[in-house]
Amino acid sequence: MNIYLDLFTAFNKIGVLTFGGGMSMLPMLRREVVAKHSWAGEEELLDWFALAQCMPGIIAVNVATFVGRHVKGFFGALAATLGIVFPSLVIIMILAAFISSFSDIAWVQSAFAGIRACVCVLVFNAVVRLVKLAVIDIYALLLFILVFAGATFLNLSPILFVLLSAAAGLVIQTLKGSKQA
Repeated sequence: MNIYLDLFTAFNKIGVLTFGGGMSMLPMLRREVVAKHSWAGEEELLDWFALAQCMPGIIAVNVATFVGRHVKGFFGALAATLGIVFPSLVIIMILAAFISSFSDIAWVQSAFAGIRACVCVLVFNAVVRLVKLAVIDIYALLLFILVFAGATFLNLSPILFVLLSAAAGLVIQTLKGSKQA
C-alpha cells in the first residue's frame, strides 16, 4: 500500500475512534504508530506527544504532523494531518446541524455523561503508562512529584512547568555527567 495512504488511513482511524482530546488518543496512537506500523519507537512517540501538548493547537493534529513528517517529510505530514482532521470535520458538521435539537433530551445527556466517564478512564490509563515510561530514576521521580504538586496547587502556566522541567533535566544530566567523569 502507498505510504501516504497508510498515514492517512492510520490517522483517519485514530480520528474516527478517539473521543475526548489528546490524552485519550494515546493508547490508539501507540498501537498504530509503534506496534502496527513501526513508524517510531515508544519513547520517540512520547517525546512528540509531550512536545505536541506544549505547542499551540490541537494535540492530535500536532502529533499527526510530527509522525507524518518523520515518516515521509512534508507530504507525509500533510497526509497524516488530513487523516486526523477529516473525521472530526465530518462529525462536527453533522452534529452541528442536529445537536441543538437533541441536547435537551435526557438519554442524550446520559450518553454524554457515560462518554465523559469512559474518557476519564482512557486518560487515566494513558497517564499511568506515561508515568511508567517517564519516571526512569530517582531524579525523574522527584521532578515528577515537584511538577505534579506545582501544577496541582499553583496557578502557573503549563509552559512554565515544561521550561523549568527541561532546565532541570539539563542540570540533572550535567550533574550525572560530571559524577561519571
